[in-house]
Amino acid sequence: MSWTAGEGPRGTIVGLGMTDNAVDGRSAADFATEAVHLALGDAGLTLDDVDGLVTSSGKSGGVDVKLASRLGLRDLGLLTQISQAGSTANAQVQLAALAIAGGLATTVVCVHADAPLKPSKRARDAYRPSAGSVGTGFRGLSTVAGPRNPNGGYALAARRHMNRYGTTSEQLGAIAVGQRQWAASNPRARFREPITVADHQASRWVVEPLHLLDCCMVSNGGVAVVVTTKERAQDLAQPPVHVRGWAQSHPGYRMERGSDWGLTTGAAIAGPAALKMAGMTPADIDVRQIYDCYTYTVLVTLEDYGFCDKGEGGALAASGALAPGGALPTNTGGGQLSSFYLWGMTPLSEAILQIRGQGGARQVPQHETAIVSGNGGILDYHSTLVLGAQAQ
Repeated sequence: MSWTAGEGPRGTIVGLGMTDNAVDGRSAADFATEAVHLALGDAGLTLDDVDGLVTSSGKSGGVDVKLASRLGLRDLGLLTQISQAGSTANAQVQLAALAIAGGLATTVVCVHADAPLKPSKRARDAYRPSAGSVGTGFRGLSTVAGPRNPNGGYALAARRHMNRYGTTSEQLGAIAVGQRQWAASNPRARFREPITVADHQASRWVVEPLHLLDCCMVSNGGVAVVVTTKERAQDLAQPPVHVRGWAQSHPGYRMERGSDWGLTTGAAIAGPAALKMAGMTPADIDVRQIYDCYTYTVLVTLEDYGFCDKGEGGALAASGALAPGGALPTNTGGGQLSSFYLWGMTPLSEAILQIRGQGGARQVPQHETAIVSGNGGILDYHSTLVLGAQAQ
């Protein structure tokens, strides 16, 4: 199904449910169940109103189609589990909107939850490969002689960007500092104490050129959103957040000479396509909620979305444009670097709050439109949403 600007129904987000991010023995399914109830209560709906459920499970697993039975849902027109790593949340909303437009359902809940942290384990162990895991072929070569986890892969990508465009570690640090400034006004944020670029530079290396403060945290919790029709949204409890544009791009990069991997990402296709569908340009976007597994992904995504020219992301960040008071407010809740990490639900939830005008002390004055990015794998998957307070 293909729509151009101004054509066709695209769904409206009417409910948002966010659990706390506790390490207390609750499972991912427990968090997912709570998030669904919170989202429906937020919208002024009940389980009886739901005829679609799209689930997503994180590192710990445990959130799949069986959640429907746990919730007591019946006679669903849409029930599925999808996984695109960090690009999943936007894809869930896209699928929900398509299902509504196609007549499969009228009210769809999209939920993601994870619980990788355990009281008796260190956070760094949550994403450590399990004992005895092996790789074959090129993956086996990487295991013994190359990057063994996302930290190494993104460090390689960041270094390539630095070598090509002169991007500096201090410029990446400016992204971390700006997002921590946003987090200071977010009561949900895990890390709220101020940091400086000097603090960033002094934080330990994870994989050079990435410092600890370049890397996102690990979190437990759940987030759910409710998607329905524009018409039904008019009678519900919350200000509607309309889905105005979407796109995905999964580059399939080959790690070989001539590849643009690390320099250009799937955002370069998905971002412009979603904006075109919405009938917008980067200049029409008020707030940017960019998937920030690392500071580098914020920088390269902003470039690929067209908020600055290629290679100028570092200078943009160093100028203060992304931080509170800047011309391009970005990751206004603190993002995954400072607030919490629930894959693409982190930027999506903040976009919803900002468009509703419910950002509290961090609320951006101009908040009619937002762009949301999702990034998965090591630049393998990308999804984009363009959201607005007004329908087209």
